[in-house]
Amino acid sequence: MKSLSLTTRISLLFAVAASLVLLVTGYILTQVVEAHFEDQDRHELTGKLELIQNLFKHATSNKELDQLPQQLDDALVGHPGLAVVVVDAAGGLWFVTSGSDFPRALLQECQTQSRGCAPGTLQQWKQAGGSYRGMALSITAGGGKPYTVIVAQDIQDHEHFIGKFRSVLAIAITLAAFATASLGWIVTRWGLSPLRQVTDTVANISAERLSDRLQVANLPTELIPLAAAFNAMLARLDDSFRRLSEFSSNIAHELRTPISNLMTQTQVALSSARDKDEYKEVLYSSLEEYERMAQMVGDMLYLAQADNGLLRPGPDNVDLADETQGLFDYFEAWAEARGVSLTLMGSATTFGDRLMLRRALSNLISNAIRHTPPGQAVRVSLSGHGDKVIVTVENPGPEIPAEHLPRLFDRFYRVDPSRQRKGDGAGLGLAIVKSIIDAHEGAITVTSANGMTRFQLTLPASRDR
Repeated sequence: MKSLSLTTRISLLFAVAASLVLLVTGYILTQVVEAHFEDQDRHELTGKLELIQNLFKHATSNKELDQLPQQLDDALVGHPGLAVVVVDAAGGLWFVTSGSDFPRALLQECQTQSRGCAPGTLQQWKQAGGSYRGMALSITAGGGKPYTVIVAQDIQDHEHFIGKFRSVLAIAITLAAFATASLGWIVTRWGLSPLRQVTDTVANISAERLSDRLQVANLPTELIPLAAAFNAMLARLDDSFRRLSEFSSNIAHELRTPISNLMTQTQVALSSARDKDEYKEVLYSSLEEYERMAQMVGDMLYLAQADNGLLRPGPDNVDLADETQGLFDYFEAWAEARGVSLTLMGSATTFGDRLMLRRALSNLISNAIRHTPPGQAVRVSLSGHGDKVIVTVENPGPEIPAEHLPRLFDRFYRVDPSRQRKGDGAGLGLAIVKSIIDAHEGAITVTSANGMTRFQLTLPASRDR
């Protein structure tokens, strides 16, 4: 089933909301009009009862009582739909308005329900297809005779007005709902025009146009966060595509060098007959190139595992001081040959995979030894801070320009692209270090200032197993 468009949904919501408001308003107006008519009838009936009560009060003799029916008829002239019934103490009809029979229903109700016709109580009933309101009052004539007076008002005109009012109101609400839906559709479509512009811009963005950005300045306030987030996503995609392109180029370059060396050595070896020792030298040289390519492929596979979340640290408590000292022993001969000393300060224990962490420390220490001038020292500091462990590897040497620091952990990235790659690694060591630290839910930062380059690792402290 095809879903409704956003414009249609908002238009329908406008129509439903307007209809609900109008329905509530109509209900309140209807109640107000009905209450007005009821108060009007109550006031009219109360006035007539007071008039009749006053007439009976001044009738002190039988002659005056005999004249009251005519006076009552005269008092009701000009009041169509109004009728009066007077009942004497014996229950007989003492007076009934000429031509009116509808009060009899109220009379019967008063005679059967003692509470229904309490003095001043407004009653409403239907009779012969008509609707009436009435009130009853017990009075005493001037001569002391008791009577019950019932005054009734035909409210057929009121109900007709209320019915017509409700019909007109229903038609008005229906038309208003359609009008609101139509106007809501027009207004919503106009209001969503910036969103359509954003959609058109996004539709034209491709891999070749990742540098395009949405114009935030003219957008409504509600769309600015969306546009800013989309621009940030485009920036990340652009950076990822650029790095992927550089990565592919670097892979081709890194593999081309050893392959070219192998081809050259093989061609030279085949160009003329050679003795066994010369062939053996060529094979040893080729073996070095194969080992270099195997190391590069292994590092790339390791990083691919990291990218796919396949690096799972083991459940070990790792003594970083022991691991660092073991690496110092391993690099001792190389460091002495370069005139570099190794220093360890402090101790700390972290939780993770011992071999992975050893590899990360090895890459950092070897990188520090490679860039430390003769006569200087590489220093590794270990310390604990609550639930965190801080590992610092620092070495003196040429400073790394600030613009290169954010990209040191990119694959194949080199501060000096012209540097000879042979003997200097493939540029994957720091990328592997970062992947290992990320797998341990840690963080790594680098600073280079005042002749000192410092790598700082933050790892979770060890915990009881």
